[in-house]
Amino acid sequence: MTQQPSPSYSITLRLEIDNRIGMFAQLATVLSLAGGDLGSVDIVRVEKGKIVRDVTINARDAEHEKTITHAIKDMRGIRVLRVMDRTFSAHEGGKIEIHNKIAVKDRADLSKVYTPGVARICMDIHEHREHAYRYTIKGNSVAVVTDGTAVLGLGDIGPEAAMPVMEGKAMLFKEFGGINAFPIALNTRDTEEIIATVKNIAVPFGGINLEDISGPRCFEIERRLQQMLDIPVFHDDQHGTAVVVLAALINVGRLLRKDIRKFRVVIAGAGAAGIANANMLTAYGIKDIIVCDRTGAIYKGRRQYMNPYKKLLAKTSNPRKIKGTISEVLRDANVFIGLSGPNVIPASDIKKMAKDPIVFALANPDPEVSPEDALPLAKVLATGRSDYPNQINNVLGFPGIFRGLLDVKAKGVNEAVKFAAAQAIAHIIAQDELHEDYIIPSIFDRKVASSVAHAVADAAKKTGLAK
Repeated sequence: MTQQPSPSYSITLRLEIDNRIGMFAQLATVLSLAGGDLGSVDIVRVEKGKIVRDVTINARDAEHEKTITHAIKDMRGIRVLRVMDRTFSAHEGGKIEIHNKIAVKDRADLSKVYTPGVARICMDIHEHREHAYRYTIKGNSVAVVTDGTAVLGLGDIGPEAAMPVMEGKAMLFKEFGGINAFPIALNTRDTEEIIATVKNIAVPFGGINLEDISGPRCFEIERRLQQMLDIPVFHDDQHGTAVVVLAALINVGRLLRKDIRKFRVVIAGAGAAGIANANMLTAYGIKDIIVCDRTGAIYKGRRQYMNPYKKLLAKTSNPRKIKGTISEVLRDANVFIGLSGPNVIPASDIKKMAKDPIVFALANPDPEVSPEDALPLAKVLATGRSDYPNQINNVLGFPGIFRGLLDVKAKGVNEAVKFAAAQAIAHIIAQDELHEDYIIPSIFDRKVASSVAHAVADAAKKTGLAK
């Protein structure tokens, strides 16, 4: 699959150009031949016989950035003064910081926010522990916790290298949910140490968002922390993905006027996201779900490459006890959900599916099947990417979910909350707006987070989670 130029690989070149007619046209031609996507062009300064411009270009990857730069360096009348990778520049010094809500200008301010006035607040919380939600950051803060063992599509890259992702997650919490989120990367991958550490640092937080922790340890870590803590503990790689997938499927049902509970679903990937999606769709009422790992279909009685979580899954999924490769089990399936890696199935496998096949190829950046090849064959296609229709992205879920949980000081999270979030996301789109290319709202639709928050808060109250 040929990758298109992307803002992820965006460079700004500061160029000194001979100030004569036709030079910029030559530059544009060279950029086009090199495959670059020309963006903004800004004049920095004009000198005698020269003009200095900042030219922004999107490339396909890091190697393509170099190819474009070398092509311009070879041009007569143009000198490259500086090359700036815009993605690296955006991360310079980190992407988040802390701001004071109250100015400290004089002794009076100091005496209120710190000693001696702060002692009054401390004693009030000592006597009324729940007042920590009112008088500290706890009521609007979430810890984003990782050990760096399962980062995006990068895998086990360690806690330091995971930090940019955790900072990005914190930015999204603030941008879409108004929540203060703090990245916490732990220098251990020991399950017991992670559980003990998160338990001990949980005091300042109203919720814990577990992130990019490899399976199957992530299941145990989440389960134990949910039992220990009186705040929501939510592994977004599992449940955030499942909520948004369910929302998209609900809208597929609305669009096609079909009962999704009768769908035959095949899931590629038996990691955290695959198992969580299977469990949530089962809880929602879809009975015929087959999950495949590298060995093929998971079924009751399979012995090869099974762990305790796959064994549990085998008891609740694949009711027809279908065996075989993913290509074989896709025959007559209504829905394919890819939560694994690139190029898992060829486009020809979609032809084996039932009429009006639904394909969610969510591996990022390279999906399980080429979108270009799948589009003519699928009734509805969704990916995890922003350059194709129907982007299934966790950002549609977690800011609103935590916003709603924090608003009612929730002591946990349950299936009712997740179902409420999925329904809220789905019904942002009115019935007459639904289309094959529009089954899920944009992540920049500001109505999503508030709608999800209200639905989650109501579900938490009704199910006894609200304090």
